[in-house]
Amino acid sequence: MIEIKNLVKHYGDKKAVNGISFTVKDNEILGFLGPNGAGKSTTMNIITGYLSSTSGTVKINGHDILEEPELAKKSIGYLPEQPPLYNDMTVSEYLTFMCELKGVPKKDRKEQIDMITSMVGIDAVTGRLIGNLSKGYKQRVGLAQALVGDPPILILDEPTVGLDPNQIIGIRNLIKELSKNHSIIVSSHILSEIQEIADRVVIIHHGKIAAIDTILDLSQRLSGTSKLLMSFKGPVKDVIARLKMISGISDAVVRNAGDLSEVEISLATKAVNDVRINIFFMMAKCGWPILEFRSLDPSLEEVFLSVTSS
Repeated sequence: MIEIKNLVKHYGDKKAVNGISFTVKDNEILGFLGPNGAGKSTTMNIITGYLSSTSGTVKINGHDILEEPELAKKSIGYLPEQPPLYNDMTVSEYLTFMCELKGVPKKDRKEQIDMITSMVGIDAVTGRLIGNLSKGYKQRVGLAQALVGDPPILILDEPTVGLDPNQIIGIRNLIKELSKNHSIIVSSHILSEIQEIADRVVIIHHGKIAAIDTILDLSQRLSGTSKLLMSFKGPVKDVIARLKMISGISDAVVRNAGDLSEVEISLATKAVNDVRINIFFMMAKCGWPILEFRSLDPSLEEVFLSVTSS
């Protein structure tokens, strides 16, 4: 677990970080977001011990990053935005060197390197010089070094930079898999990626926390209600009448009924009610097939723009 309390960092007269507090739970993926200059990188560098804070505390599994740096850092695997690579080493040499730095026992190094390189998809290039690799492969080598030593906490700054779409999906799935045994902070400008993987998000702006919650709760808070889009086949008036009888649905509006064989309506529901199951059983009982059912709540991008617009 990571516990951050009242974190402040001054650069002269400028407060890059101004009283930030949040926690990262065990086996949680936390999206860490903010516009350029908001204080993201400064905060991540303080969490990892690369920078010291002006005031406030960071505890990694109960160990203060300043008072017990060695114990705290043993629990962290860090991938900075620019991976710390040595271009004149082969991938295998570099990861062996990282094992030495992190105190991995000699007898365990080969097995751990083989497992990690397979996991991140670089097992075919372990004998090549890092300097000759593509940007995407270098990024994956950087991720591999963060996994050396099997730290329980991973801090990933722009982990999918330079990757092609297939590689991005692979890294996204890997992060989800790693979250079963790791607490993970992911910072990225690709908000769709964060929306896919994060359990919660922290959005900072001007060095302060602008929003913190699950993406769903932030979306519903922004819109005031939860909105659903449903396409179906059936008599429009009868369907709407039945829908309005379901507890939690406050409104149903036809969006498209030009083709009577398929009708599209939007539903406004109270944020605390999940009405999808009741809708499904009602439509099935009446013999009205649902063709599409999806959320119309604001996306993470819309939430982000809303809380960082000032």
